[in-house]
Amino acid sequence: MFELLMSVRDYECDMQAIVNNSVYMNYLEHARHEFLKSINIDFAALAQAGINLVVVRAEMDYKSPLKSGDHFTVGVELEKISKLRFAFNQVIKTTEGKLILEAKVIGTSINAKGRPEFPPELLNVFDLNT
Repeated sequence: MFELLMSVRDYECDMQAIVNNSVYMNYLEHARHEFLKSINIDFAALAQAGINLVVVRAEMDYKSPLKSGDHFTVGVELEKISKLRFAFNQVIKTTEGKLILEAKVIGTSINAKGRPEFPPELLNVFDLNT
């Protein structure tokens, strides 16, 4: 599992002094982009080439809150769902191992016309050709 170390910034917290629920989506997205870079997929270059990786569904189960200054990891694993869909299974844990959040983010790849399409370079990486 790919893991990215991060920390909570003060402005990400709400009036209850915990991370606002919407901020977790940013953590998950940043970790997905870093994961893609780690397997030599440049998200920005794909978009410039007319290939867009898009989220079609996101499920998050909040287990415990993060607070300002907390250090945590965001884990990412890729799962094949179908010929046209894949999932990023993600988990956020404190550096001490306490479970904060579990998520499943389902995506697909679409071409410039908005139609599902997986170019060969993505088929190989995502193993969607089987």
